[in-house]
Order: sequence, then structure tokens, then C-alpha cells
Amino acid sequence: MTEANKVEVRGDKLRISEEVIATIAGIATSDVEGVASLSGGLADGIAGMLGKKNLGKGVKVEAGEKEAAIDVSVIVEYGCKIHMVAKDVQNKVREAVEGMTGMKVVEVSVNVVGVNVPKEFKKEGAETSVQGAE
Repeated sequence: MTEANKVEVRGDKLRISEEVIATIAGIATSDVEGVASLSGGLADGIAGMLGKKNLGKGVKVEAGEKEAAIDVSVIVEYGCKIHMVAKDVQNKVREAVEGMTGMKVVEVSVNVVGVNVPKEFKKEGAETSVQGAE
């Protein structure tokens, strides 16, 4: 019996949940310089209020047996080069997920949903609008 036949007879399978892949992608994304945070939806907001830490917040995954497609929603830091941050996120997520799961990542979509503005800009903006109203 050949090696290939032995594998087929056994029928071993490995299933990695989409939540695990989302957690890997979320951690990889948070390590990218220029990413202020991940942006989750209503379910992530409710989980946060209940005190549950969701490391896959802002990440959506569609996974098959051997491939995965990942969508990441981020808030970037003001002043960064958004296109470069997005490319870094794509590379880091693909590298982390493929390295840890052995799956092929066919797509990493980055959705930039906001910009984190430093407090000093917010204060200056408020003062300017107040002065302009006088």
C-alpha cells in the first residue's frame, strides 16, 4: 500500500474554526504600525460591554477546508500613509494565518472605517470653532 493510500484510508481531518482564524488575523493586524484599533460591529460592542475581550473584533472570515478569505475593518492613526498601512495589514494577516493554520489565504480585504485624531487636534478644532462663532 502506498503512502497516499494510507492517508486516504485514515480519512483524518482538521477543522479550524473561523473564530480562531479571526483571532489570529486580529492579533496580526493590531501589531501593524499605523493601526489605531480594529473596528467591530454591534455584536462586538455588546461583547465589550459584557466584559468579554474579543481578539477577532473587526474581522470577518469565510473559510473552507483549505482556503480562507478575510475582511478586516480598521481605524488608522492620523498622518499615516493609509495605503501603506493597508498593504502591511494584508501582508501580516496573510503571513500569520498561513503560517499558523497551513491554509491558503486567497484574499485579505482591508476596510478603513475611521481615523484616530490626536487630542491636541481635537482641542484646537474646538477652540477654532468657538473663536469663529464670536
